[in-house]
Amino acid sequence: MKKWTIPVVALMGAHTFFSSCGSGTGNAPTGDTVAVAPDTDPNFNVEAESFGDLQVLRYQVPGWNSLSAQQKELAYYLYEAALSGRDIIYDQKSKYGILLRKTIEAMYGSYNGAKDSSWKQFEDYCGRFWFSNGNHHHYSNDKFYPECSKEYFTQLIMASDSTQLPKEPGESTAAFAARIVPLVYDPKIEPKVVDLRPNIDNVKASSNNFYENVSQKEVEDFYSKFDTKGNAPSWGLNSKTEKDSNGKIVERVWKSGGMYGAAIDKIVYWLQKAVNVAENEQQKKSLELLIQYYNTGDLKTFDEYSIAWANDTASRIDVVNGFIEVYLDAIGKKGSFESVVSMKDLEATKRIAAIAKQAQWFEDNSPLMPEHKKKQVKVITAKAITVIVESGDAAPSTPIGVNLPNADWIRKEHGSKSVSLSNIIHSYNIASAKGGMLDEFAVNDTVKERAKKYGDLASDLHTDMHECIGHASGKINEGVETTDKTLKNYASTLEEARADLVGLYYALDPKLVEIGVAPSTEVGKAAYDNYMMNGLMTQLTRLKPGEQLEEAHMRNRQTVAKWAYEHGKKDNVVEFVKRDGKTYVRVNDYEKLRTLFGELLREIQRIKSEGDFKAGKALVETYGVKVDPVLHKEVLERYAKLNIKPYRGFIQPKLTAVMDGDKVTEVKIEYPTSFFTQMMDYAKKYSFLPVKN
Repeated sequence: MKKWTIPVVALMGAHTFFSSCGSGTGNAPTGDTVAVAPDTDPNFNVEAESFGDLQVLRYQVPGWNSLSAQQKELAYYLYEAALSGRDIIYDQKSKYGILLRKTIEAMYGSYNGAKDSSWKQFEDYCGRFWFSNGNHHHYSNDKFYPECSKEYFTQLIMASDSTQLPKEPGESTAAFAARIVPLVYDPKIEPKVVDLRPNIDNVKASSNNFYENVSQKEVEDFYSKFDTKGNAPSWGLNSKTEKDSNGKIVERVWKSGGMYGAAIDKIVYWLQKAVNVAENEQQKKSLELLIQYYNTGDLKTFDEYSIAWANDTASRIDVVNGFIEVYLDAIGKKGSFESVVSMKDLEATKRIAAIAKQAQWFEDNSPLMPEHKKKQVKVITAKAITVIVESGDAAPSTPIGVNLPNADWIRKEHGSKSVSLSNIIHSYNIASAKGGMLDEFAVNDTVKERAKKYGDLASDLHTDMHECIGHASGKINEGVETTDKTLKNYASTLEEARADLVGLYYALDPKLVEIGVAPSTEVGKAAYDNYMMNGLMTQLTRLKPGEQLEEAHMRNRQTVAKWAYEHGKKDNVVEFVKRDGKTYVRVNDYEKLRTLFGELLREIQRIKSEGDFKAGKALVETYGVKVDPVLHKEVLERYAKLNIKPYRGFIQPKLTAVMDGDKVTEVKIEYPTSFFTQMMDYAKKYSFLPVKN
């Protein structure tokens, strides 16, 4: 897994604060106002609606007006291709996902009755559903429910336009309601989209739509026949695995003419247009290979595309489009659909490029065992990007950094691209300034002042190091298979921990000062303060009382922080401090903490390199899962007083083509202000799949 998502409830930095509720009123949207930007507006309001535990933000696209007409046209076609795959993620998260989405769209769009407090509860459910691409929380993976009663929900269905409801032929509205309501309210139906608990059948316990009528053992036995050593494709990445009518296990491939074919054909349609306005031959080649992959479903072609994409370093416009990350699959095989269309941020690229240039130095000087180091780190193309649109698993909740391709062998032999999403981070910065986490949870004034001075840079550098150096470092031993087979349901957690540790180990290194990306090692201290507080305490605000950690990033951060805390106890490297009835985390020895980070990095790389499942499981289960209920209760009570939302995501900009016949003469960019209106607009324009796929 090579996607760096927003760290949780940290104290400082652009992407480490929670956003405040801000101007989001949570009232029912009455329409959408759209501001046409000349380029960027210094008074741009990044905050939109808030509902449930969510704050919706907005972002601008600086530099849009500097693009050529051809580049804008290319961006428009890639934008349309991105949104054309939107249906897929709903179906991947649940076989009922599109059915439920179309139901609430019909209810929300056609109900004309009284809109009282129960309506507001229903509306909040709609917002949460769209935000999470289904009725499972985008972060915890747990099923969530409307606060309005089942009776009220049923009444809304009955009062909606029956012609808009996704009923079966001849089905009455009452029968339809009786079929839908249990899918919404019954906790026994699809309780968790990804279930990572140990010693269970993780395939059967997870309610995603990647598998049907198969057990984890049957899936593992099926894929054991596929060789994943060396330059093998990522088998299973783009298919649903199920049993046919004869009980034989088969794959339904996601391709044109296959599963999700109607949406994929739309993606291909826009990609073909993009080919004709590609910036250069290398970009044209990569887009043509992506089209070929979508048409055939051939994973070897996907690898060829990934190599061509990694080698396209000259283009200003770029795109990620496909079945990429495997977080939604408990055993790490199936890729979720996502797309990110972007343009290079020329100025912000300088910092991350300076780090990438030193990739071999970082590898050579890392604390890894010599046999686990890469003798030659292939080219890492590092850049900051300005996002134009995101879709699928990348929206509305977005990564802040990406490092692709995911295949280790491609990264080893052909290099990779590491990107930081600069305009997304900028919007987080603005929203975060109104937080309050720093004053509530920082241990003392020294930590607070260091956070205020260096927090944003510390966060940016850790993200850059995580993506650019972390995921690109180390190697798997000859003959050891890929981590989806060796480390299974612990693979994502361990990979993210490994990349985090690379960033942490070097955050305090004078090398960052030497190459000009940090003014002093005080930046590293700010990063350490932040990480230990977050991993040991503040990320717990995202859990309900009694819950344990299950999400991969949260497990990763607690594993790292708690392991370092426990192993540094005898030297009091990090301690919990009590003051006025409140608990704080204090780092007492930054250099010794760095040494501990290096030791853990060495061990996790060994686990990955050797495929040591037993050791990986023991590490995560010992340090990364269990929650201290007393500390958790305290953190929740302190956080509740701040009145801020724990999760944030984005409304997407809107591109509109000005046409002269069939020729695009201009592409305008607009910034919608209502998440609800955008979701209903997408429902009209980008609904290509049936409710059953």
